[in-house]
Amino acid sequence: QVQLVESGGGLVQAGDSLRLSCAASGRTFSRDAMGWFRQGPGKEREFVAAISWSGGSKYYADSEQGRFAISRDNAKNTVYLQMNGLRPEDSATYYCAAGGTYYGGNKYTPAFWGQGTQVTVSS
Repeated sequence: QVQLVESGGGLVQAGDSLRLSCAASGRTFSRDAMGWFRQGPGKEREFVAAISWSGGSKYYADSEQGRFAISRDNAKNTVYLQMNGLRPEDSATYYCAAGGTYYGGNKYTPAFWGQGTQVTVSS
């Protein structure tokens, strides 16, 4: 059974940083894209970032460009999201995603999802 378990969310102030982690189990994703999505209150789930299997290609949504950094450790079957300069509008539940089909850019259809970790940024 595949499981993606996110951690690292919390309540922070505007301008602070957080590092989200997502540990996968049940199968290896070392040959698959992985990524992060988020869903704010009353909003649809949206793409945040994706990383290719090798880590050589990374893509970010426009609003996260320059503030967020995605990385992965294939030996640990884990993907990370470093978030700097957090803003109140970044408040959302952040979901890890893995496998599926990555077409490039923000076109990513994951096969597996985590349960989500809450990030709340106060002003």
